[in-house]
Amino acid sequence: MITRRQLIALPFLACAANTALAQGVASRGVKPQPRGKPSGRPFLARFTDVAKQAGLTQPIVYGGIDTKSYIIEVVGCGVAFLDYDNDGWLDLFVLNGTRLEGAPAGTTNRLYKNNRDGTFTDVTEKAGLTRTGWASAVTVGDYDNDGLDDLFITYYGHNVLYHNNGDGTFTDVTEKAGLRQDSVRYGAGCTWVDYDRDGRLDLFVANYLNTTLEKLPKPGENPDCQWKGVPVNCGPRGLPTGFVQLFHNNGDGTFTDVSRPSGVGAAEGSYPMTAVAADYDNDGWPDIYVACDSTPSWLFRNQHDGTFREEGLERGVALSEDGMEQAGMGIAIGDYDLDGNLDIFKTHFSDDTNILYGNDAKGYFNDYTIRAGIGVETRYVGWGTGMVDLDNDGLPDLFLVTGSVYPEVEQRLPAYPFRTPRLVFRNLGDGRFEELIEEAGSGVAAAHTSRGCAFGDFDNDGDVDILVMNMNEPPSLLRNDVTGNGHWLKVLLVGVKSNRSAIGARVTARYGGRTQAQEVTAQSSFYSANDRRVHFGLGAETSADLTIRWPNGATEKIANVAADQLVVIREGAGMVRKEQFNS
Repeated sequence: MITRRQLIALPFLACAANTALAQGVASRGVKPQPRGKPSGRPFLARFTDVAKQAGLTQPIVYGGIDTKSYIIEVVGCGVAFLDYDNDGWLDLFVLNGTRLEGAPAGTTNRLYKNNRDGTFTDVTEKAGLTRTGWASAVTVGDYDNDGLDDLFITYYGHNVLYHNNGDGTFTDVTEKAGLRQDSVRYGAGCTWVDYDRDGRLDLFVANYLNTTLEKLPKPGENPDCQWKGVPVNCGPRGLPTGFVQLFHNNGDGTFTDVSRPSGVGAAEGSYPMTAVAADYDNDGWPDIYVACDSTPSWLFRNQHDGTFREEGLERGVALSEDGMEQAGMGIAIGDYDLDGNLDIFKTHFSDDTNILYGNDAKGYFNDYTIRAGIGVETRYVGWGTGMVDLDNDGLPDLFLVTGSVYPEVEQRLPAYPFRTPRLVFRNLGDGRFEELIEEAGSGVAAAHTSRGCAFGDFDNDGDVDILVMNMNEPPSLLRNDVTGNGHWLKVLLVGVKSNRSAIGARVTARYGGRTQAQEVTAQSSFYSANDRRVHFGLGAETSADLTIRWPNGATEKIANVAADQLVVIREGAGMVRKEQFNS
């Protein structure tokens, strides 16, 4: 049955299909909206790249530097904040790639242990995580409920599951867990999700393309290998579309592929990238939203019986407001308008706007991009992103990293540089945002070709810092220094009947007449994983009332929680620990 929304979109889809034939990426040729008068309000967050001082000096190798022959070289990979040793300080996990001719010596994914003094130590080899290849995405979660964060990583090639042994080491248990797949796959976004609410984390995996490197056409070989008249790497249009998989956790360390019986395996015709599991329709069950490149994005709505329905078009999150396909890459979720519902921000290609979807409380979304002031920016290719309160004023802001996919184009078209700045859209509190670059600090204004980014408080000072993947450069670690008197509150949840990581739990904070909802996720941004400690900026308020809805549906309320501290809440036991940071 074709819905009203589908009928409206059909002519636009036909138009999109025709106009896209001249290029491999969905780029709508959108002109930026006029910029309004600056608000004049000071922005009280400043970001400085402290990666070098912190010891993050090794480059992230990914494809060629001056030319990129194949799409596998341009997509890049993610990063993660995690506390792998449970010492209360965030460690860093940085994925890495390779080159067509082979990786330079020493190239590997890297685990950095937090020394608690602003520096990190590379413990990759000691941890057993040395590995070279085309890494894509990472999801962090405790799949066996032993209290330790495990890692699942997708690759072009073969995906890997690492079990955390609790002694600073990890073991590759991919084959033992039943997740080894013999054929080469182009793994993309992935996320832990307890889709059946049985207290065990299941695994959702996207595959970007259904092809292999040997079958890819060469730059300029066909119309999908041109961009603005310049021969470039081909795709994704013209290449075989991808697919998604769902693996059920059997509770004994193994997984069963339930892609077909669950319904997710029926989705076809798109190029899936980042996957974010959350309850978008407020029914207490986790859904899965997948940003798809140059094709309609997918929203898998949980049917409460072990199955999903793909409803992206009906729910308003498959296309732009005018029914056009976009080059969906990264996803941020949060409650930007403070109505207690999860909204979505999705990043796209240059000559197009990134998109802001507002949730109507029933899981239907409206495109607020232009009304919110996001449409003023169309210059850059957007990737990793977050909807987080950067300045602790009680209003979630938008942050994204950018970077082109075509190093060859800049040589002929200087208006399309390969390295570009990061962007901040500061929440003005009235449904509108204001774009900031230089005003947010040197770490934002600096130009790089970035992909994944993750959000977390690495120095435990009460604000949100950012870890960024840069192509063929060391990562950036953007330390946030917030001035002013904005208060904050962090919440770490520990599941008991629910999964131990509390992935899928919702925390709703009420402060000063405002209501803000957040969920614990295992992947967002672009191919990345954030600090699982939920962070609320509170502005002038010195306390908040919390409501926790656990992944199994049970709820707990904790009133009058004092600001400027981390609180640990254990399912069924309430607040079990408090910790004040040195801000």
